[in-house]
Amino acid sequence: MKVLEIKSYNNRNIYSYRPVTKMVIDLQKYKDLVTKNIKGFNKTILEYLPGLKDHRCSKGYAGGFVERLEEGTYIAHVIEHISIEIQNILGYDISFGKAREIGDGIYNIIFGHVSEIAARQSGMLAVDIVESIISNKTIELEKKLKLIQSKVKEYELGPSTAAIIGEATKRGIPVIRIGNDSLFQLGYGKYQKRIESTITDNTSCISVDISCDKYLSKELLSQNGIVVPEGQIVTDEDQAIDVANLIGYPVVVKPRTGNQGKGVRVDINTDQELIQAFRLVKRYDQDVLIEKFIDGKDYRILVVGNKVISVSNRVPAFVIGDGKSTIKQLVEQENKNNTRGEGHEKPLTKIKLDDISLDILKRQGLNTHSIPKKGQKIKLKDNANLSTGGIAYDCTDKIHPINSDIAERAAKIIGLDIAGIDLIAPDISRPITETGGAVIEVNACPGIRMHHYPNRGKSRNVARTILDMLFPYGSKHSIPIISITGTNGKTTIARMISHILRTSGLNVGLACTGGIYINEKCILKGDTTGPESARTVLMDRSIDMAVLETARGGILRAGLGYDISDIGVITNISNDHIGTDDIQTLEELIFIKSLVIESIKQNGYAILNADDNMALEMSRRTSADIIYFSLNNKNLILKKHAVNGGISVHIKDGYININKGENNIQVIEVKQIPATYNGKLQYNVQNSLVAVSACFGLGIPISIIEKGLKTFYTDEYQNPGRFNLYNIKDFRVVVDYAHNIDGYKQVGKALKKMGASRLIGIIGVPGDRPDNIVLEIGRVCGGIFDKIIIKEDIYKRGRKPGEIAKILETGIKYAGRQSRDINIILRETDALRYAVSNALPGDLIVVFFERLKPILDYIKTISNHTEETRLDYRQNS
Repeated sequence: MKVLEIKSYNNRNIYSYRPVTKMVIDLQKYKDLVTKNIKGFNKTILEYLPGLKDHRCSKGYAGGFVERLEEGTYIAHVIEHISIEIQNILGYDISFGKAREIGDGIYNIIFGHVSEIAARQSGMLAVDIVESIISNKTIELEKKLKLIQSKVKEYELGPSTAAIIGEATKRGIPVIRIGNDSLFQLGYGKYQKRIESTITDNTSCISVDISCDKYLSKELLSQNGIVVPEGQIVTDEDQAIDVANLIGYPVVVKPRTGNQGKGVRVDINTDQELIQAFRLVKRYDQDVLIEKFIDGKDYRILVVGNKVISVSNRVPAFVIGDGKSTIKQLVEQENKNNTRGEGHEKPLTKIKLDDISLDILKRQGLNTHSIPKKGQKIKLKDNANLSTGGIAYDCTDKIHPINSDIAERAAKIIGLDIAGIDLIAPDISRPITETGGAVIEVNACPGIRMHHYPNRGKSRNVARTILDMLFPYGSKHSIPIISITGTNGKTTIARMISHILRTSGLNVGLACTGGIYINEKCILKGDTTGPESARTVLMDRSIDMAVLETARGGILRAGLGYDISDIGVITNISNDHIGTDDIQTLEELIFIKSLVIESIKQNGYAILNADDNMALEMSRRTSADIIYFSLNNKNLILKKHAVNGGISVHIKDGYININKGENNIQVIEVKQIPATYNGKLQYNVQNSLVAVSACFGLGIPISIIEKGLKTFYTDEYQNPGRFNLYNIKDFRVVVDYAHNIDGYKQVGKALKKMGASRLIGIIGVPGDRPDNIVLEIGRVCGGIFDKIIIKEDIYKRGRKPGEIAKILETGIKYAGRQSRDINIILRETDALRYAVSNALPGDLIVVFFERLKPILDYIKTISNHTEETRLDYRQNS
């Protein structure tokens, strides 16, 4: 077997609305094998992975997959289920999967994932397991599982971050992970919030710095009337002894800065113990804080938004003797607890017998080889941090109001929106003003796993409270999103909608074929129609709305770059990409592009072309309300839609009209829209219908829509590369991006209305188009142009130089053109230069470009096309 490709989709994709991993595998010699014919296979696979017995498979009940094994199923299907089961063993709740043959023995194997690292590793291990069993070889499954776990740890979210992200997902708040650590964006555009673990973008940097300096924070609290332990900073052993004797033993020794209880020693009673502790702390910080030891229980009080949310009693790491095991063995047994992991990966952290533990054992007259009596409690750490192996008990309902007030004041004094207040007190249910006690630390970025997963007591959904603070009830978390796909018109429509929205005073993020724009400023040039570009727009903090051109290639490569949209548009569907990316039929192309209209908010709209033959087929793929558009107000789909109270946008008596049930709104006369050239550019009339549909669906006032359409021009400034017309001397040049059959036909119809003495076409086709499509484009162009110059793209997409040109020439001749009407000049700028040098008065030259800038640069060298002539052109259009 050979794995040809393995990739993960973390957004909505053509396989699932949830994250999945796809593995493309060539079964090679195993392609015809079925499980019932492989001796011992079924028995061995279930011995390795007994959890497979619970898989339902297509049978729909537990044990269904085992039945399929016994009946005889193909190897790709087995790999799918093993990939799922390995992830289940690793602790992920995965059940979705499917395997489909896409070639002779070549399969797409799809399975869900939570961690893409775990999914990819599980898929590769599944292949190894199957091959090993078939070959009668053993496989060290436990060892390989541990190896996957170690790789996953590098990228896995800790319980605190996972709880917050899980809560956001439940609320439908979109999530973007920034980097591989714990920094996330919640929400889109101007409503977004960023959070890293429990630090939010509302958290003051100065406040974090203060909290990290234990001495400074303690001084600030003391100055504001909060009881804190007496203490001082020292840098050498003599100073440490002087301060300890000054404030009186017992004392606490800890680094001035630090976290997770690292280096902290408590209940120091002698100079000798002090010196040992001092030397240990010096490993973490040159400044050492000596402070008075406060006797009592260790409480962590979590304050969110100036309110106490949860309280935990933290207990330092310990083990209980059984009368026969050494302390080292007891620790090893405790660390096997499934709730304990490395670092913050699980609710509890594994206990490590470090130098501090050895010293604490020594003070108890013990070492790691000592065997405690049955029931004897052995203390292993001084501090109660979960990070050092401690445990926690919930006591939120027990805290006294005065203690709550002290904790809330402490958080306000330091200035933290989320704070972990460490308080020592005999009993949290009684005021420390009466019983004694003190605030010993105020922590920024407090872990919340102890509150979500207490060892005893009620679990507190702190993540929910944090989300409530970031996104209060009734507040927004996402900006409106318009996503546009289809075969033709996507870029012009995206630019047109963006212009209308900007006309209303909104800040708009636009991603299209020409680049990424924030309002009218281009921040990134190029073809930016994929999911990465969409995320770039949605991560901008200034924008009110996002307009996203969503191309087929990006959907196939990585899914959508957003969660769900408010408006999803399919302009039309033609056979432009049949034959590329394993797309063989129009139905397959519809399946891919329909992801845009399947991923729409409950109150959003799908915009569909009623003039497209596939309109009804596409309508079945969306649950959103539909707005149909049509150039024909008598379109039968529109009429039926109106009977059902649906919305449609159409042309009637030269005006764009919106029809909703029996109500009709007249929007604008087509001739008043400059982009249509007095209605001559029929496809821009259609594009205007889409723009009206989308903006109306968003609730944009009709007056704004009308104003936006009246001020949108199809020129190099507002719509570069889309029927840009230049007057040069006594002839004209049009620059356009048509590159498929329908595009050439639509441009050809417009050109014939432009009143030219001759039409000269500089034509080309991307190299990834099938020969029959290239041939047909040649034939279409042969019927449009009087003279044709054939050029080729620089990026040949697997074609040999001159190969596309030859097919186009053949197609042109099929249309009846003679060789004298055809020239082949492969470089498009050279082709344009030739056309210009041979132009006659009244000619109209059209260049269908691959790269826009070189074409525009050349036109500017031969033209006086200044801002003044641009304004004249607008007035005349």
